[in-house]
Amino acid sequence: MGDMIVGRTWAVPGVALGVLIAGCGAPTAPTPPSPAPTTVTVTAPAGSRPADSGSAAPTGAGTPRCTTAELSATLGRGDAAAGSVTRPLVFTNTGSHACELRGFPGVSYVAGDDGHQVGPAAQETGERAAEVVLRPGGQAVALVQFVQVANFDATVCLPTPVRGLRVYPPGDTASLLVSAAGTGCAGTPPGPQLTVRAVTAP
Repeated sequence: MGDMIVGRTWAVPGVALGVLIAGCGAPTAPTPPSPAPTTVTVTAPAGSRPADSGSAAPTGAGTPRCTTAELSATLGRGDAAAGSVTRPLVFTNTGSHACELRGFPGVSYVAGDDGHQVGPAAQETGERAAEVVLRPGGQAVALVQFVQVANFDATVCLPTPVRGLRVYPPGDTASLLVSAAGTGCAGTPPGPQLTVRAVTAP
């Protein structure tokens, strides 16, 4: 989120902020973030995004990459499965010109007033899709899977309340904070607590 879902992980801040954010009580039955719609605000970058993060390249016609400053992010309603919930992370072009996104966004849980990262960042999964051109007001989505952290050993997971997600649009080092209260692992669980797919058209 700098710093708050095999692929890559990075330390910066796993669904409220859609997507600026990264804690430590241990609830007995932690749950994924609520599926209620969320809003987003842009914050100053908390640091540089890791070099191994997904990137976006301009289209052949020279459409510029969408930057964090001209995007908003929200979380859509999700689909529950055994032990997890998958929700669309929706990017909206709030700028005045067309731009494009391609690759994987960086996603991690964050907590506290300082938005520090909680646990490992989202693991990328699936193929890197083609670029998506967003006209002003246009949207692109990336599916984020939130694992039920109660499935992990609490002594390893270290369940921690989180305030939402820190989201790095593909290719950017500035982040968005998506507010979504829930529970994440402050420790390093044996599997990913968050996974994220590449950006695609809605």
